[in-house]
Amino acid sequence: MSAQRHLIKKYANRKLYDTLTSRYITLEGIAELVRDGHEIQVVDRDTGQDLTQVILSQIVLSAEKRGPARLMDAGADAIHDRGQALLDYVRKTLNVPGDLVNQVERRRGDLEAMVDEAIERALRRLRIPSRHDIDRVNERLDKLSTELKKLNGAGSTKTRPRKRRA
Repeated sequence: MSAQRHLIKKYANRKLYDTLTSRYITLEGIAELVRDGHEIQVVDRDTGQDLTQVILSQIVLSAEKRGPARLMDAGADAIHDRGQALLDYVRKTLNVPGDLVNQVERRRGDLEAMVDEAIERALRRLRIPSRHDIDRVNERLDKLSTELKKLNGAGSTKTRPRKRRA
């Protein structure tokens, strides 16, 4: 049987409803689905907000609270392996937002560059100086001012008239 995607709706009264099986489900039931290889998505029934990470975090936290004492029975390895599968799934879903943020930041930077280029082209077409043009003019003015000060400074050393000797 191939892994199926379960859409689970969380109600205001904190109940979880699996739409695939048309039954209410517990956190432990969700953990079992994940261990069995099913993909899940948990959404708030009223707002549609994705709560998958929150629910998976609650499952991991409750498993951690129970501690290693549960692993002392004969099926300790099987339970541990299934728990590892759940933990791997949680890690995978928690890394997605980080990757998504990086993609959004990169695309935002690309978009800003495209907008800047479009604005500069429009300004050139309208013969309006861009910030870059104004910066270049200011640099040239600064250089010319410096040269003028040097020239005025060299010419301002006035020579005093010499006293005539008799």
